[in-house]
Amino acid sequence: MKLTDREIEILEILEKDALLSSDSIAKMIGLNKDETEEIIKKLQDEKIIVHYTTLIDWAKVDNYQGVTAMIDVKVTPKRGVGFREVAERIYRFQEVSSVYLMSGAYDLSVTVEGKSMNEIAQFVSEKLSTLDSVVSTTTHFQLKKYKHDGSVYDSDQNDNRIVVSP
Repeated sequence: MKLTDREIEILEILEKDALLSSDSIAKMIGLNKDETEEIIKKLQDEKIIVHYTTLIDWAKVDNYQGVTAMIDVKVTPKRGVGFREVAERIYRFQEVSSVYLMSGAYDLSVTVEGKSMNEIAQFVSEKLSTLDSVVSTTTHFQLKKYKHDGSVYDSDQNDNRIVVSP
């Protein structure tokens, strides 16, 4: 679908801050509020705006026990459907938050969220690795989040590195 420059501008603004009011967006791009709301509704109806999310720094929440893992998955694509069928089977699992087709040694990158490492290990061993098309997996547990979806986490901390200059 070909979009106008205004539509792309609205998408870029909403991608940075989905909480902005349509009135604020309208002022930023020089349209009136009704025109802006009409464009946003069109983009939602066309599924170009898929979903609005909230980024949360769970590291700041006491007693939160969540674990995120990124799993590289090597699969055997099926004739006529390629990687789509296995990707659809994987993203239907409740534990899976994202699935990407990748270039390189592995075919799919799967992000999984759970309450513990054991819960994720159980997901990999009992659900993911048992799928017919899955050949192998490599699991990487996320230790700290520095930046996600363009937002820097924990940016208020001072940089304690020593300045080295010639």
